[in-house]
Amino acid sequence: MYDVIVVGARCAGSPVAMLLARQGHRVLMVDRSSFPSDAVSTHYIHQAGLSRLKDWGLLDEVIDAKTPAIRKMNFSYRGIELNGFAEPIDGIDAVYCPRRVVLDEILVNAARRAGVEVIEGFTVSGVVSSDGRVTGIRGRTGDGPEREFRSTVVVGADGFHSTVAKAVGAGLYNVRPASGFIYYSYFSGLDWGLNHKTGFNENWIGTWPTNGDVTMLATICARDQLKEFRQDVDNRFQGVFDDIVPELGAELRDRGTREEPFKPMRYPDNYYRQAHGPGWALVGDAGYHKDPLTGWGITDAFLHGELLAARLHEGLAGERPMEEALAEYQATRDEESAGVYDYTTTLAELTPLPPFLDLVLSSVSTSQEWTDKMLGLIAGGVEDHEIYAPDNLKRLFDDAGVPEEKRLYDFS
Repeated sequence: MYDVIVVGARCAGSPVAMLLARQGHRVLMVDRSSFPSDAVSTHYIHQAGLSRLKDWGLLDEVIDAKTPAIRKMNFSYRGIELNGFAEPIDGIDAVYCPRRVVLDEILVNAARRAGVEVIEGFTVSGVVSSDGRVTGIRGRTGDGPEREFRSTVVVGADGFHSTVAKAVGAGLYNVRPASGFIYYSYFSGLDWGLNHKTGFNENWIGTWPTNGDVTMLATICARDQLKEFRQDVDNRFQGVFDDIVPELGAELRDRGTREEPFKPMRYPDNYYRQAHGPGWALVGDAGYHKDPLTGWGITDAFLHGELLAARLHEGLAGERPMEEALAEYQATRDEESAGVYDYTTTLAELTPLPPFLDLVLSSVSTSQEWTDKMLGLIAGGVEDHEIYAPDNLKRLFDDAGVPEEKRLYDFS
């Protein structure tokens, strides 16, 4: 009998399991994959996420794996340029974009060191229930016999196609349609640093260095372009770079060498899922998913994984009723992620910004101070009110020289 069974051992599951085991709880973690192994991902970890790795004692492992440090961001949205970098968060003055074959192994090994029992190659077929309460899981390793494991709580950290979420009937809410699709791969011969640029034709490019002396290049395009893109991926991919930044397009054509096949992803709609119930909880993409354009998936997995582990510990230790603790987990998750969710789903449409946001970003772009502050908000180290509070908006518009009659305010 385990205290907690975690289904899924990547960016959300391993932190939950590790943190609970460090508190002395008996934890089983299963995953259908074996490690090290790759996963479709943006790779990007914001400073707020790196802060969690640092606190867990794992950031140095990411750095020691020769993950390049990035200390400048080149952001643009339909001609609005923000080039700079956020102020340090918890002393972290860079961002890192590790490949998942690197990051996930670090996380799984950390869980093992904490005392988590890990079963790789285990496919969960369903949950075990008794009197309306989840009490465990069933599944098998490879072609072996079906096995059952019992626990006080089962955590689904198994992605947006979550078996646990389906088994318990976790409902969706605040759903917003996905706007695009992504293709990415790894290229040698380029030294571009971090670029995050949206063009005028409902398309986007992203570039960032990662492990193995390669740069990850990605494109996102509107869904209605998917059929044509699939028919000629190489030229369509190149064409997006040519369209958004012709200079980068020319350099990609002349110097870039693709080292691996393209990885496509037509991702699901943006959503929140009911994150808890009798004997179960969801974390990571299993419980909350948004467009990859802002690269907040891994960071949110860390933040919400730590939050869930803390509330589970309270329930397991008898400090408060488990249902009360898990309800607080969901409420806090939803409240703290709302701003990123709104910002991400707005930018992900790849269309002209709402007038208020367009004016704010345009004004921010006129000053390095405001640019770095906005990049700090995106990185998770600056709170919304530091830009959007009435007095700060007035100062921003004053600094940018926006005439009074053209100022827009949104204090809702």
